[in-house]
Amino acid sequence: MSVQQVHATLERLSNLLRVEAREQGAHEGLLPVQLEALHYLFQCNRYSDTVQGVSEYLGQTKGTVSQTLKVLQSRELLEKKPDMKDRRLVHLKITRKGRRLLTNVVPARFLVEALDGKQTGEVDQLADLLRSLLRDAQAARQMKTFGACKTCRFNESAGSGYRCGLTGESLSKPDTERICREHQYPIACEG
Repeated sequence: MSVQQVHATLERLSNLLRVEAREQGAHEGLLPVQLEALHYLFQCNRYSDTVQGVSEYLGQTKGTVSQTLKVLQSRELLEKKPDMKDRRLVHLKITRKGRRLLTNVVPARFLVEALDGKQTGEVDQLADLLRSLLRDAQAARQMKTFGACKTCRFNESAGSGYRCGLTGESLSKPDTERICREHQYPIACEG
């Protein structure tokens, strides 16, 4: 398959994801960007659940993101919580209602149905290839990776748990599964 064919296929898949997001969002009374922000907050860790983190992830201004978050908060899909150590910092937490909404919307139904009949090895191989493509594209554009802590160069084993080598804070096993705006791939994995 040529690069042109890969581009055309990825573009079509991306369009299908956007169409489904628009449909699902409309069904819930939300815009696609509002669903994207909610989904990001569902996946991210405590270092990334801020207006700045959402802004960086979506590639939008803080002002635009603030308007998006106001809608989500008014719909009781997320709430703001002050940081216990630094009262100037506000964390954005998804409510139970927000989590329920996301379980009905993500992942896209057509994707689940399309991958349902595939062998586990095929799906794993596709996921690995897409991750590699994403990592290379992010490196080429010098973008933040927003990867899971467990794949970060700062993730360190600490006794029976984990520790963030950047912040020095302890991480639980579930923490290491979440995405982080400070994520960096190990040097050996960089392009």
